[in-house]
Amino acid sequence: MTKWTTENLPELAGRTVVITGAGRGLGLITARELARAGARVVLGVRDVGKARTAVAELPGAFEVRPLDVADLASVRAFADSWSGDLDVLINNAGVMDIPAERTGDGLDRQTTTNYTGPFLLTNLLLDHVTDRVVHVTSQLHTQGKIDLADLDWRTRRYRGMAAYQASKLAVVLFSLELQRRLTARGSRVRSVLASPGIARTGLAAHSRSNVVNRFKFLTNAPEQGALSVLYAATEDVPGNAYVGPDGPGGLRGYPAIRRQGKAGLDEALAGRLWDRTADLVGAVGQPEFGCPQPG
Repeated sequence: MTKWTTENLPELAGRTVVITGAGRGLGLITARELARAGARVVLGVRDVGKARTAVAELPGAFEVRPLDVADLASVRAFADSWSGDLDVLINNAGVMDIPAERTGDGLDRQTTTNYTGPFLLTNLLLDHVTDRVVHVTSQLHTQGKIDLADLDWRTRRYRGMAAYQASKLAVVLFSLELQRRLTARGSRVRSVLASPGIARTGLAAHSRSNVVNRFKFLTNAPEQGALSVLYAATEDVPGNAYVGPDGPGGLRGYPAIRRQGKAGLDEALAGRLWDRTADLVGAVGQPEFGCPQPG
């Protein structure tokens, strides 16, 4: 069976893609390859100067805009400044197993970076999206637990890895509920998930889990980890498809359509999580959600 690589990317001339957290790592690789295939790529990043330097010598059409997904005012400003169509939104920005910290909005930084901020950004941009939203998650979502009464880690004892796993499960449930709402209103826009497996990037460098980066047989090189994101962003996959490495445990390999963990397919929990998240960001300033409850 032929393995999917960047050589399989379709021609993307005329298409516009937004990638969050694209100044380095998997996001930058994804941006580079999409631009090479002809797309106009907009990088939403915290450090505009570094991102501009990173793409300065790369072929293709790039634009760099300020965006901190952990800052809800920054998310709103980015969305407010957008005009015209947006073919693909890739929610790539993320952190892993970081110490407890509150954002300027008073929210848990890890949960906000990985899930709450992307939830808000997606809803605010959704009326512009013409093709799909790609959510970058992790195979570790299968170990996540959602506590709707304490989604933002205010009453529980904070544990960095547990918060990471929960945030990635929240991303999977977000995709499920978003696709349900899109389908119900007759939209052709798709919500798609991508897991890079365990890619050797700086994401886990400060974490105890960084030990896995020392064992290359367990991991994907960054270039290969980005393949799942590129596949999810460009191939004709069904709504709420979960794209991940085809190797054992989804840790490494080439992109293929896999299956989410059981908890990520809980439709009732996905609906309740959507409502709880809307309440959470609404407490900081009510957004105009682009994909309301049908009916």
